[in-house]
Amino acid sequence: MKRNIVIASVAAAAIVGGGAVTAVALGGDSGQVSSPSASSAPRSSVSVPDDDVREDAREAKAATVSAPEAAAAALKAAPGTVTGIDLDQDRPGLVWEVDVLGKDGKWHEVTLDAGNAKVLNQRVEHEGDDDHGVDHARAELKGTSVDATQAARTAAERYGTVTSVDLDDDHRSSAVWEVETVSKDGKEHKLHVDPKTAKVTVAPQDSDDDDNDGHDD
Repeated sequence: MKRNIVIASVAAAAIVGGGAVTAVALGGDSGQVSSPSASSAPRSSVSVPDDDVREDAREAKAATVSAPEAAAAALKAAPGTVTGIDLDQDRPGLVWEVDVLGKDGKWHEVTLDAGNAKVLNQRVEHEGDDDHGVDHARAELKGTSVDATQAARTAAERYGTVTSVDLDDDHRSSAVWEVETVSKDGKEHKLHVDPKTAKVTVAPQDSDDDDNDGHDD
C-alpha cells in the first residue's frame, strides 16, 4: 500500500480544427470535467489516482478499528514492541497485520479483523524470515521515545486515517517511522515521524514519481 498518485496517460477527447487542439481532462477524484487550453496541460496526459491509491482509500474508509487500536490489541496477544502496522485486504477480509518484536525475543505477526480487532491469526516467524533480524530491530529501537502507536496518532491529527506504520532506516543514518495516511479527500500521504521528537515531515518523493514530469498528488 505504499504508492503515490502517478501521472497516467489517458485517452482524451480532442477536437482538432484550424490547427488548434483542445484537450478535455477528467478530474481524478471529483469526477468534474474541465477543459484547459493546450498550453496549460499536456495533450492526452492528466493526473489521476491509480488503482492502489483508490484501494487504500476504500480500505481506510471501511476500517472501524484504527491503527493504534490494532496495535494495542496485538500487544495483548503478543507482548512486546510493535514495529509495523499495515491495513490490508486479505483472504479473511479487511485486516490489520501487526509485527511485534516480542519480549520472548521472537518476531510475532498478528492478524486482526479491521472491524472489531479480533485476532484472526498469530504466528511466530522463524529466524531468517525477516529482512534484518531481531538484533538489528533492537538497535533501531534503542533510544527511541516515540512508539508506533504514538507515531500513528501524531500523523492522523493532520493527515487523516493511518493505513501503514513501519520503522524504516533505508538510505538513512538513523531510523524513522514511515507512516502512510489517507485524508478525507481520498489523497494518500507518505510521512516521516521522528522516533525521538514525534515531529512529522512529508517524505521525499520516490524515484518513480520523479519520472512523471515532477507531478505529485
